[in-house]
Amino acid sequence: MENTKELRNWLEAMKLSHPLVIAGPCSAETEEQVLKIAHELKNTDATVLRAGIWKPRTRPGNFEGVGALGLKWLQKAKEETGMLTTTEVANAHHVDLALQHDVDILWVGARSTVSPFIVQEIADALKGTNKIVLIKNPVNPDLSLWLGAVERFYSANVKNLGVIHRGFSTYEKTKYRNNPEWQIAIDLQHKFPDLPLILDPSHIAGRRDIIFDLCQTALDLNYDGLMVETHYDPDNAWSDAAQQITPATLKQMTIDLKIRKEEGDAVEFKNKLATLRTKIDVIDNQLIEMLGKRMKIADAIGELKRKNNVAILQSKRWNEILGKMILEGEEHNLSEEFILRIYKAIHQESINHQNKIVSQEKSLH
Repeated sequence: MENTKELRNWLEAMKLSHPLVIAGPCSAETEEQVLKIAHELKNTDATVLRAGIWKPRTRPGNFEGVGALGLKWLQKAKEETGMLTTTEVANAHHVDLALQHDVDILWVGARSTVSPFIVQEIADALKGTNKIVLIKNPVNPDLSLWLGAVERFYSANVKNLGVIHRGFSTYEKTKYRNNPEWQIAIDLQHKFPDLPLILDPSHIAGRRDIIFDLCQTALDLNYDGLMVETHYDPDNAWSDAAQQITPATLKQMTIDLKIRKEEGDAVEFKNKLATLRTKIDVIDNQLIEMLGKRMKIADAIGELKRKNNVAILQSKRWNEILGKMILEGEEHNLSEEFILRIYKAIHQESINHQNKIVSQEKSLH
């Protein structure tokens, strides 16, 4: 849709020599804290100051933000540093207050994106505005919810739209606080190729030591910007302390990140090739992770067979799987020969896992 190009034009008009960098504390805590961080960020590549004003937490009892008072601190930081400002809004009242305090960019949080009712309320409050609105992915990995939120703002004639990829919640324990599920963001890009895409590595990581790698992957996938939580004293932040970095760390990180420039046919070719290869790397990582999960289930099956004295090889079950996967492969333009090679290898590894479990019992006798 044409609306998406307006925000991209705005990004280009800022004449940045690097992707957009939004930075600031998870939560606005005190006026002194907001101003101190803003002045330290002024010496970095960050051009937009972020701070959570309203912070509804997953469970009550934790710090939930200073409320509207913090908007005055953002306004003062903007006056003193010249940085643009952004904060999260979760209802029409938040929108009104943010507009009254000249907040430049509003973002819709992951907990809001899951609710079409909340999204519609915010979209109606911003109907026809030129205000920049960034929509975070929903908490759960549901592309339709994310697309639906974007479409509701389009329908409200909100012209300057972008999206923020902050990862997805999962019950499974991984190295991330929120699994990135890169493919979902890639699918969104395919649906809306002109829609600016920003990474929130802080919420994906949940810890500061892997933020750099996430940012580099995003840049390799041609993301338009980064939103990084920063605090001058991260360990003592009032919320999400483990995932915040200092402005000095942010400054060095933006220096170390490799950013590809599009100049000339040869460079353009290399850039496109690098992007496609990064997409393959993302999918390869997902394949390994899924194979690992499959073998854990094979281990559980092996244990069940051991307890019930059942043979490891079940030929009927194996033939059913193979036949089904050959048909599935055909639908995805994968040859029967390829499917046979892959699944024979997977099956053999599964047998090895189960055999190891049964052999352990024999060694005990």
